[in-house]
Amino acid sequence: MNQRPDIRNIAIIAHVDHGKTTLVDGMLRQTNAFRQNQNVAERVLDSNDLERERGITILAKNTSIEYNGVTINIVDTPGHADFGGEVERIMNMVDGVLLLVDAVEGPMAQTRFVLRQALGKRLPVILVVNKIDRPAARPDYAVNATFDLFIDLGATEEQALFPVIYAKATEGRAGFSAAELGPNLIPLFDTILEHIPPPTIGDGPTQLLVTALEYSNYVGKIAVGRLLAGKLRAGQTIAHINSHGELTNGKVTKLYTFRDLQRQEQAEVAAGTIVAVAGIPDVGIGDTLADPDDPRALPPIKVEEPTVRMVFRINDSPFAGREGKYVTSRQLHDRLMRELESNVALRVEDMDKATSFLVSGRGELHLAILIETMRREGYEFAVGRPEVIFREGDAGERLEPFEQVFVEALNDHWGSVAEMLGRRRGRLLDIRYGEDGTVYGEYSVPTRGVLGFRQPFLTATRGTGVYHTLFDAYLPYAGDIDHTEFGSLVSLETGPVSGYALEHLTARGTFFVRPSIDEVYAGQVVGEHIRDEDLVINVCRTKNLTGHRAKPTAIVEALSPPRILSLDEAIEYLHEDELLEVTPESLRIRKMVLDHNMRNREAKRVKYAEN
Repeated sequence: MNQRPDIRNIAIIAHVDHGKTTLVDGMLRQTNAFRQNQNVAERVLDSNDLERERGITILAKNTSIEYNGVTINIVDTPGHADFGGEVERIMNMVDGVLLLVDAVEGPMAQTRFVLRQALGKRLPVILVVNKIDRPAARPDYAVNATFDLFIDLGATEEQALFPVIYAKATEGRAGFSAAELGPNLIPLFDTILEHIPPPTIGDGPTQLLVTALEYSNYVGKIAVGRLLAGKLRAGQTIAHINSHGELTNGKVTKLYTFRDLQRQEQAEVAAGTIVAVAGIPDVGIGDTLADPDDPRALPPIKVEEPTVRMVFRINDSPFAGREGKYVTSRQLHDRLMRELESNVALRVEDMDKATSFLVSGRGELHLAILIETMRREGYEFAVGRPEVIFREGDAGERLEPFEQVFVEALNDHWGSVAEMLGRRRGRLLDIRYGEDGTVYGEYSVPTRGVLGFRQPFLTATRGTGVYHTLFDAYLPYAGDIDHTEFGSLVSLETGPVSGYALEHLTARGTFFVRPSIDEVYAGQVVGEHIRDEDLVINVCRTKNLTGHRAKPTAIVEALSPPRILSLDEAIEYLHEDELLEVTPESLRIRKMVLDHNMRNREAKRVKYAEN
């Protein structure tokens, strides 16, 4: 087994908003990745529109820099556990990690998941304490808390003796002391070369494990992975071994390495580096590309199973087809199948109806990102309420997924938060009190209790609370959870929303629709009722014609502003008998059965059946 001293492969991991992508910006700039006159946006690695809007990393991405003749391949990893499928596979490509933590907050909840994956693979870690210039910075606390986290996650003695770099990523400065930062990031680069081992090269024939997929309009599907042994040449014949062990031969049409922010075409690549291969049309994540004369399959990538699922179905509302470009079940099915090729943590199953599909993922956010991506591509469809996936234990008992919930709230609001989590079968594991009056709690909560928790939590904490969840394990069923939900206000008729009608219905609840702008249909949910039952109302009613002429805008201006739901909030709001209609332009909540009389008959039938 040999090593490539001219290469380092690293992953960079951090909690949301700790400056990970900003640090990579600085590393690229200081290694002359950009031209002098090139206009470069901030957070260049967050190339996805959703990533920029939400301020999070969703997709693992590759780039590289060159320092002192050594190529440093950098993989940007998601910081949220819902995208753990991205994390679990890219850890196969690297030999070490940069752990970035905030100098004030220290290691946070979402850091645990990615770090646990890295430590489990015995990868060395370099700690970077960022935002050292913040007024409340406590670098000693950040380092000590990180050490405690390493011990808690079962790090080896060598991993726990991690080197520490202090940085201010926004200015591109780093140093070995918090009190004295250098003018650039050279201390960080030197530490990477010293503490991250070069990649080990196998002595056998060509082997590459596909860990990511890209797509180009010119060359088609591109397989990305680390070349573990042998060499690859453009134009050579390669053996493709899929996850089922089936072997077919293909031809490498294009071969790339990553440099700066682009793929660079190569004629030949030796083992040890991260490469991209085009020309294998049926390649998938976890497949092996090998020598056709001596094909040896590598162990496929294993990821944790999904915990939450939702029904995706075609949109059959009265407004169907108005706004979407892709509306048929065949188009919806093809799009979900394409997503499976790159999203290894996703599962899609056909249902009894050909127009519906059961989509399972790692959490609400995982599925919400898929929904948002599809609607931006022009798809129009409907989704049901998210539900957890139960399992059966060895003794036949019912198991359900549990989450570790890390909560931060002011002391004044902690009583309400603790009461909510208690009602949701939450069990307090740890609690500590900050000097600024903030309470930090750690709970074990069934995933059922986390669904729909965000909105009441933000209301109870007046928008100041923060919480993060991390999948823990499948444990015995915790019992029924009593959700004190409010009912829905349901439209009786189809037509434009009238300000006159809303004026007389304001005492009934909070509305989701805008008068004189929105159009609704019978069976659409137009608001939240103040009671725990549904109420059918007519929001299209207009004023009878009389000699009196009132200014319509005066009525509208006097109304309370409607509550406009985001995609995440709309998914959280859904009741069991409701669907979310998703189009490129609108989000509408509706009843599964639109006809009011049919809903009444079904409710009576269920009531009599129970008696």
